[in-house]
Amino acid sequence: MTKNMIRSLTLFFSLSAMIACAQNSQSGASATKLDTEEQKTLYALGLLLGRNVKTLSLTPQELEIVKAGLNDAATGAKPQVEIETYGPKVNEFAQQRAATASEGIKKKGQEFADNVAKEKGATKTESGIVIRTITPGSGASPTAADVVKVHYEGKLIDGTVFDSSIKRGEPAEFPLTGVVPCWTEALQKMKKGEKAQVVCPSAVAYGDRGAPPDIPPGATLSFEIELIDFRKQ
Repeated sequence: MTKNMIRSLTLFFSLSAMIACAQNSQSGASATKLDTEEQKTLYALGLLLGRNVKTLSLTPQELEIVKAGLNDAATGAKPQVEIETYGPKVNEFAQQRAATASEGIKKKGQEFADNVAKEKGATKTESGIVIRTITPGSGASPTAADVVKVHYEGKLIDGTVFDSSIKRGEPAEFPLTGVVPCWTEALQKMKKGEKAQVVCPSAVAYGDRGAPPDIPPGATLSFEIELIDFRKQ
């Protein structure tokens, strides 16, 4: 998580002057008015960078301080701090913020998993995975050595979709040895043709690092999975 975020922050600051100049050259045009392909591309750049910066959980006051730094860099004003001294501290700051955010996210994730575990057709494994059967399957179950063919959709607990073979319109195939531990365990408990909601605590998903920009540190994930078929590798 941190390495990706720091790379994005570095790019964010190095491009700040260029973006600021582009905005100034628009003669006061609204930043949300996207008429040209270039404007849309710049907006997309902001979205990509913002997704990583979002993990810092900046308060409005802190964001204003960041804006002040961006403005000084873009206009060539004298910096209020030595970048050689405080630049390296960004990494430590990001790690501290990530740890704090992760604990809060884990708590909310646990509450989400506990609620799903109370629903009809749900079971909870020793590792904390919750499997709630939506449509029963039949026959055998895959082993960890098998390749599975599935349709799936992955969401954060707030409902945000971060990955979906359903939206792509094509089932996915992969070995159960090549996925997060939650999937390796849960799919072995499903039968061919079964559709289930699988709730993955962070410890058996992407952990405290997450998978930025889509999956924050400590995130509990909820998947809807349909086990279409499986085979030996």
